[in-house]
Amino acid sequence: MSEEMRAAVKEIASLFPTAIITGRSREKVYEFVQLPELYYAGSHGMDIMGPAEGCGGHKIQGTRVLNDEGNEIVMFQPASEYTAVMDEIFKLLEEKASKVNGAKVEHNKFCVSVHFRRVNEEDWLHLAEHVQQVLRSYPNLCLTQGRKVLEVRPLILWNKGKALDYLLKAFGFGNRSDVFPIYIGDDLTDEDAFKSVARRKHGLAILVSNVVKDTNATCSLRDPSEVLEFLRSLVKWKRRCLSRHLFVGSQNILHKRAGVGLNQPLT
Repeated sequence: MSEEMRAAVKEIASLFPTAIITGRSREKVYEFVQLPELYYAGSHGMDIMGPAEGCGGHKIQGTRVLNDEGNEIVMFQPASEYTAVMDEIFKLLEEKASKVNGAKVEHNKFCVSVHFRRVNEEDWLHLAEHVQQVLRSYPNLCLTQGRKVLEVRPLILWNKGKALDYLLKAFGFGNRSDVFPIYIGDDLTDEDAFKSVARRKHGLAILVSNVVKDTNATCSLRDPSEVLEFLRSLVKWKRRCLSRHLFVGSQNILHKRAGVGLNQPLT
């Protein structure tokens, strides 16, 4: 993450409740982003953590624990009972993937990812067969696909869309019509979250792609540089709104002290 993007996300989180929902492990993404004021939902939302004091002026409901630094955080892990089996699957897949040149296996706590971006195209099917062979012995796990990655997850009704729904509800926004969620994503697995936004009838689902794709998103940005520009625009808009409210509030105070109505001139 560039320093410019980190600064933009930090500003966004100071004004709006903000979360990063990812297929990678929560710890890895936190290390990458390095912003403690955000909520992080790793393993496709199966490992959610955030500051107990809240974000963007709003607090989240959930189980409160202390992290390694002694700070109070909120956690939610709907697949916590799968920790041991995911460790086991990781070792088996790592052994299988070692036979395919370019394949990489990544342990994301409640999700194991098999990356084939660097695998020759003629070996893709061979790698998939290896993964499926391992999974035959684990009926409680399922296989999904992202951008040049095969992902093994617990067979529970949970995805990035469910994680988004959970976060909105935990913030107290679940049934509110005056909340406008914005979700930005670039992966096939983000489609579940795009669908979640669409079901709410209000909100903005944004696909990041420089090519036309079949998607449930309603808008698109071409690349991370446009995402950065969009985030900065959101910050400017919010600050203008706050300044306007502050100005109107000050006017009200002045008028009340003068004993006149808001539409009457000060004398």
